[in-house]
Parts: sequence; structure tokens; C-alpha cells
Amino acid sequence: MKVFRALCFALALVVCCSPVARGEGFALNEWSARGVSLAGGMVGRANDVSAIAYNAAGITQLPGTHFMGGFALISPSGSITTESGGRETNTFTKPALWNAPHAYASHQLSDNAWIGLGVFSRFGLGNSFAGDWVGRRNVYDIGIQTLSFVPTLALKLNDTVSVSVGVEAMNAHMYMGNKVPTRTGSQVFENDMQLEGYGWGYGAHFGLHMRLNDQWSVGLSYKSQMTLNINGDVEFAYQGNNAYTSPPFNQHLPQARNCGANTVLQLPDSAALGIAYKPLDNLSFELGTVWTRWSTYNALNIYMDNGYNSINNKEWRDGWNFNASVEYKPLDWWTLRAGFSYETPVVNERHADFMVPTNGRQTLSVGTGFNWNNWNLDLAYAHLWINSLDYGNTDASGINARNGISTGHSKDVSANIYMLSLSYSF
Repeated sequence: MKVFRALCFALALVVCCSPVARGEGFALNEWSARGVSLAGGMVGRANDVSAIAYNAAGITQLPGTHFMGGFALISPSGSITTESGGRETNTFTKPALWNAPHAYASHQLSDNAWIGLGVFSRFGLGNSFAGDWVGRRNVYDIGIQTLSFVPTLALKLNDTVSVSVGVEAMNAHMYMGNKVPTRTGSQVFENDMQLEGYGWGYGAHFGLHMRLNDQWSVGLSYKSQMTLNINGDVEFAYQGNNAYTSPPFNQHLPQARNCGANTVLQLPDSAALGIAYKPLDNLSFELGTVWTRWSTYNALNIYMDNGYNSINNKEWRDGWNFNASVEYKPLDWWTLRAGFSYETPVVNERHADFMVPTNGRQTLSVGTGFNWNNWNLDLAYAHLWINSLDYGNTDASGINARNGISTGHSKDVSANIYMLSLSYSF
């Protein structure tokens, strides 16, 4: 237990920041280099310590104590094409390289009981445009960062069936930048408004792993819905009255005065299934699917202490991820991996905005692993092709309703992921 407490302390040192990345919706699965190279095919396999994130019941396959830490470097890119007066404008997202760390520890208590701790991110979003771009009144900077702490207990019921239960504590940081048209007398200008807030949410994880024989195994996992109550502040570059809110204009816009704000961010639950087949000791395959109930994400409404409310309907659809992967070990110390996944669209085009310019995606991933003594080093690369999202029929406006989104589409949206995990067993 002393060793396990030391590893838990090390987890806090390894995970020093939260990831921000672009996923379908804004769910993340960059939880280990091996998992990414297998396109998430770790629900049925579940045979390393990162199973705490994928299907924690699988840690009953790990004798002794295990530790893993690492990070992903995520580089998204893309543009928004808008039209005004018959003229098209392409606006590219600002170049960015996001860091997404992860850390895990597991310890065998007895022949039938294991404990584990995972620190990783389930949700994240980051988009940034120039402050003078055409969609600045909807958003020019947005970030949602989460970090989950998941202590877990796994029990081996018999030689075939293992189960797990975990408690999740999720910390969230949200920020957003908008331009608000402001009028003071005869002067009209774009006033900068920044929102920032923090909050916590709590949920549960459940896992089931069945090792049917030496070749076949099946995994099921469930992560509960999370409700995040986020409180923070709104700050304006200029503070004063906004004449656009008074006659004869009567626009629905906030007064330019610093104040507090709050919102409730409803994050979805998800369920995963993986079926793994191992025809040879050095070769395995897995087919899997993940269902995410994004239909719980109905709105992102922001309430300010100055009496202004920003109502943003979402009404997303439930999403599906289908994945397939292969892992081959040509040498005792060397492993090769590859995976592919397809994710269905979740954004409702009737309320689409510039915060999440995605409409389904496909991912192709490859990776390799090296083993020496008790150490393992895993490396992964993944490329994401993200489908275009059309804004022609949306009613979204963002923080202010004076200039909504009426045209345009996302274009050439993609991301590259580079990942490393280092693990040690003893």
C-alpha cells in the first residue's frame, strides 16, 4: 500500500494541466498511446493499466502494481467559409498545439481484488480565430477543459468474469471571448467581452470484462452523465452603458459592465462494447462501438449577474463510434498496432455555431510499443478527417443576438495527434 500511495502522489505531479482538443462533439479518447493507436480498441482487450479509462474491470488481468504516465500533442486545423454581399471569406483557426496528459496506477490487493486510480480528460474543446474575423460576435475564442480523477475498485468474480466500479470527480475550466457591438453617443465600436469560470461535477464508472477462453474476451463499460455547475466572471475591455440596448435600437445586448456569471454544462453518459479475438499469442483483433448520449446536451445558457441572459439552444443527437484494430508482436520486445474509427454526426444544424465546427469524423491511427525488463514505451500517431458543417439553416447567435449566423460552412477541418506513454510494472 505504501508503494501505491507513492504512485498516487506521482500521478498528481505528472498531470499538471488539462487537455483541450477537438473531437466529435467535444468528447475525448486520448487516454493512452496504445489506446489511440488501436482507435480505442481497449474495451475488450483491457490488459494494461490504461484500462482504468477504457474498461477498468480489465485491471484484474494485471498482477502486482502498475504505473503509466504520458501525454498527447494535438494539432487541429481548419477554416470557416462565410459569405456577405456575394463575396466569400475564408477564416482559418489559429495554429495551436494542445497537450493532453494522462496517468494511471493499479495495485493487486488479493487474488480477487484490485484498486486503481486514473487521471485523464473525457471532454475538451478549443477553437481560436482572429479578433476581427466575421464571426467574432458569435465567438472568436472558446475553450472547455476538463480533468477527471477516477479511483476504482475491480473484483475478479471467477476465472471468467470481472467487474469494476469507480467514482469520478471532474474539474472543468471554461472560457469564451466575444465581440459585442457597443454604442456610446455617436461612437460605435467592437467591445471585447471575456467569460471565464470553473466548476466541479461527479459521476460513476462501471465495467464488466469476460475472458471466455484463451482467444475470446468481451468488455462492457459505462460512464455516467455529468452535471457541471460553472461559476465565474465576465469582463469587458470598455465599461459603460451600451446605447444599442435603449430606444430607438432596442437590441438584445449586454451592458458593458463587469459582473459574475454562471452556467450549467450537461455532459453525456456513454456505453462501450468491445469484442477481442486473439488467434495467436502475438496477434489480436478487436471490434468495438461506443454510444454517447449527446441528446442530453440541450443548451448552453449563460446567466449574468447584471440581468442579461444568453440563451443558446443545442439539441444535439446521440452519437456512435465504430472502431476496429489489430495488434501484432513480431518480436518479444516490439509491438505494431493500427486502428480505424468512424463517428456519426451529433451537432444539430438548426442550432449550429462556430464553437464546434464538426459534423462526424473518421480516424486512422498507427503505433508501436517497446518493452525492456519492466518498462514499456508506447508511441502513437492518428489523423482525423472531420466532416464539413453547414450553417445555412442555423438560428444560432451566440452571446449577442444582434448579428446571428446566417451563412457559411466549415472547411478542411482535421487534426493530427502524436502520443507517448511510459509504463512500469513491479
